[in-house]
Amino acid sequence: MVVSWLARSFATRAAIAHGRGAEVLPELETLITELEQKADSYGPNVRVLLLGLRSNRVAVLVGQGRYTEGEAEAQDILRALARLAHLTAVWETELSALTNLAAALNGQGRYEEAEAIARGNLPRADEPTAVVLRRVLGRSLNGQGRYEEALAEVGRLAPLGRADSGAVDIDTARALHGLGRRSEAEAAVRQALTACEQFLHPAHPRTRDARTLLTRITVEDPAPNELVRSRATKDAPRAASSVRAASREARMSTRTHAPGSPTRAGWCP
Repeated sequence: MVVSWLARSFATRAAIAHGRGAEVLPELETLITELEQKADSYGPNVRVLLLGLRSNRVAVLVGQGRYTEGEAEAQDILRALARLAHLTAVWETELSALTNLAAALNGQGRYEEAEAIARGNLPRADEPTAVVLRRVLGRSLNGQGRYEEALAEVGRLAPLGRADSGAVDIDTARALHGLGRRSEAEAAVRQALTACEQFLHPAHPRTRDARTLLTRITVEDPAPNELVRSRATKDAPRAASSVRAASREARMSTRTHAPGSPTRAGWCP
């Protein structure tokens, strides 16, 4: 039974990393329910497995933009882990829950709290977890408008594998855009989107984030030459109207002031 639970746990976690969180959420819910009913019969290690599955559910909730639900579940997981800490090792599951909690806080605009969690847990994190925590930290700094710090933080990172595709470039693009380096930001986010589309499931939240950021950079904040063209297009009808008005005035002047009229230019007394 435990081997089956572990296999299903690994499968759902891999699917979530690939971007199929919404698709596998029913299977994840079923597995969580099974373990909730039987975990006490198998000891603390299976209870930790259950809490790890719930942390994976937090990741899905955050990916769906359900940040307050994700925060509440992450907090509950951490309280449960605290009660198990004297029985078995819980640090890996605890770090996973804390990372997901920080992501949920970022999603709610509570960037200072997310920064505190990331910085406070980096010293004890292993390398893969540290990479994710640094990404969370970079996003919290971007959210606070501390773009130079964010750029320095994400500049230290490299993708861990296919599941990480586009992550570093998106955070880099956010920082560059905040610094006003628009062309560099656009190049970075286009690179991120290409990687997401190549390696991740179409429903991955990161693909959506890349497209949203690209739209903000190119449509809501167009390049200077694009802005000039846009203004010229908008001003063209007004300019044409002015030309037509001037032409009408010229014709009226010609008809009103016949040759020899004292108001005609070049008249001599």
